[in-house]
Amino acid sequence: MNFYVMTLFPDMVINCLSESITGRAIKNGLINVEAVNIRDFATNKYKHVDDYIYGGGSGMLMQAEPVYLAYKHIMESMENTEKTPRVLYMTPQGKTFNQSMAQEFSQEENLIFLCGHYEGIDERVLEMIVTDEVSVGDYVLTGGEIPAITIIDAVSRLVPGVLGKDDSALYESFYDGLLEYPQYTRPEEFMGKKVPEVLLSGHHKNIEKWRYDMSLERTRIKRPDLYEKYLKEHGDGQGKIQRN
Repeated sequence: MNFYVMTLFPDMVINCLSESITGRAIKNGLINVEAVNIRDFATNKYKHVDDYIYGGGSGMLMQAEPVYLAYKHIMESMENTEKTPRVLYMTPQGKTFNQSMAQEFSQEENLIFLCGHYEGIDERVLEMIVTDEVSVGDYVLTGGEIPAITIIDAVSRLVPGVLGKDDSALYESFYDGLLEYPQYTRPEEFMGKKVPEVLLSGHHKNIEKWRYDMSLERTRIKRPDLYEKYLKEHGDGQGKIQRN
């Protein structure tokens, strides 16, 4: 899977994604990340990519031309691409990113990310190239790089082979709509706190039930919004959960 990030800070993107799981995935050829510096496509000798806002207002706005030329460069660099790739613009005005979107994006061969700065980007180029506006939360960040890195990390985990075991992602928080159950490792007792007996029993059916019950209870307490949604999708109308 190929990720292309249009940014003013390519080192920020590459340095972060070159570590840990995504770094190994890049090294093993399971994913490819290319950070394209929008400033390289500025047509003035000072490499400025921003200008004053028409109609007045504070701050500066990223110009349409260098963004469009960076996008055109990415498109021309792709080989044997039958499907026009989706372009994700990182903006608080977008749809809030979640695990369902990560799964959807993981089915794409190519994803292009557009990271804005200053007061944003000229609306005209957004209308020309952007297919999806995506937010990582209701707050303001300096630029779109951190949201792009976040989404690439989440999507990469769903690419076959990235986690080593293809079923590793199946038991993580949000995969089936519930938060993850508590987990423990050695020693069996730490400062008076013991590992739950059921996890030491070797009885796989009981362990599975315990984990499900704990996931359900943890979701009810910590994320009642997810819990209510799960009830509606998996309940029988009486509040009783039915497992698939």
